[in-house]
Amino acid sequence: QVLLVESGGGLVQAGDSLTLSCTSSGNSFGKYAMAWFRQAPGKEREFVATISWGGHRWKVADSVKDRFTISRDNTRNALNLRMNSLKSEDTAFYYCARERALYGLGSESSDDYAFWGQGAQVTVSS
Repeated sequence: QVLLVESGGGLVQAGDSLTLSCTSSGNSFGKYAMAWFRQAPGKEREFVATISWGGHRWKVADSVKDRFTISRDNTRNALNLRMNSLKSEDTAFYYCARERALYGLGSESSDDYAFWGQGAQVTVSS
């Protein structure tokens, strides 16, 4: 069983920046693609960003493109999401997830992820 723990959420104002982090238990973190998803109240969970197992390939959703950056540090079993120019519509619970496939390149589909963190709340006031 893999334990993913998010941190760094909070309440910020529109235009502020925030960095979410996700740490993983075990020693296989560097072998799996990771991703961030979010879910706002009353809405379905949506893809935010994904990064390949080695960090050499990544993709972010169009809604956060040019504002959010995903990165990873395999030496520390850590995944990060840097969020700049936050907007009220970014308010949501943010979840990190680990892909099912070994040495994957990442996916936008939540079905492709086997392990999920408990989530971190991000609230952006306008």
